[in-house]
Amino acid sequence: MAETLFSKIINREIPADIVHEDELCLAFKDVNPQAPVHLLIIPKKQIATINDIEPEDREVVGHLFLVASKLAKDMGFDDDGYRVVMNCNEQAGQTVFHIHLHLLAGKPLGWPPYTDRQKQA
Repeated sequence: MAETLFSKIINREIPADIVHEDELCLAFKDVNPQAPVHLLIIPKKQIATINDIEPEDREVVGHLFLVASKLAKDMGFDDDGYRVVMNCNEQAGQTVFHIHLHLLAGKPLGWPPYTDRQKQA
């Protein structure tokens, strides 16, 4: 599998503002935040899309959600609420083909998550 931006962050070839790291994953601040808190939680194992998750990846994928919950508690927005999103492929907005959770918080998040301009398209 081709090296991605995220694998370069994991390997410390590209800097990132890391907020969590353990044996299975890494979490860091998004460089283009869409909310006051916007973190990306990535597995250290490179998996391109949700479609590429295998049964043996169940532990690492579940772990991403446990880390999201822990970060929400540690950062104090667990009770206020937060959103966790994982996009799959280009039409869903995936731009880096290494699965990752977006953890968004710090403001009221509307639904649906698109603008009026996108709705008209």
